[in-house]
Amino acid sequence: MGICSHLDDEACAARAQRGDRAAFSELVARFQDRIYRFVARLTRSPDDAQELTQETFLHAYQALARWTPDARLSTWLFRIARNLAFDWLRRGKRVGFVPLDEDTAASHPDPAPAPDAVLETAQRYGLLEKALARLPEEHREILLLREIEEMSYEDIAAVLALNVGTVKSRITRARAGLLDKMPR
Repeated sequence: MGICSHLDDEACAARAQRGDRAAFSELVARFQDRIYRFVARLTRSPDDAQELTQETFLHAYQALARWTPDARLSTWLFRIARNLAFDWLRRGKRVGFVPLDEDTAASHPDPAPAPDAVLETAQRYGLLEKALARLPEEHREILLLREIEEMSYEDIAAVLALNVGTVKSRITRARAGLLDKMPR
């Protein structure tokens, strides 16, 4: 437990803005796994996702003085991560879909205690990952933010610079597209 673990995200960010490195480290600890998962699914490259996650926090640290509490910190971080991931994708550094191997899956353990439940969950995740990988990027990113990161429509709108109505309609289309791509 860190010395800033009792603070909420925004209070921790405010301390980090005043130069408290422990507060920024606390923010990294809180968000790095979520940012990594989001970027890994967008880029479909676990190795590059690690680098992009590090870049996200480097950019955040450098821009922290410009962050204002009227924007949720999580929204701001996901927006930085999204922009870096899409810059990376635009540069043509795309790679083919790489399913999670057992070592990677083991580093993100399922809380289910029974091995058969873990296996079943891993198989379902694998099918979902494959179906997600076949979605257009705009549908994949919005589903990741809503279903995996559990962001509100308002936060997703802020991350993607869209209005809430567009977010809702895009999520509906993305869910329909995902269902079409799931094996029956």
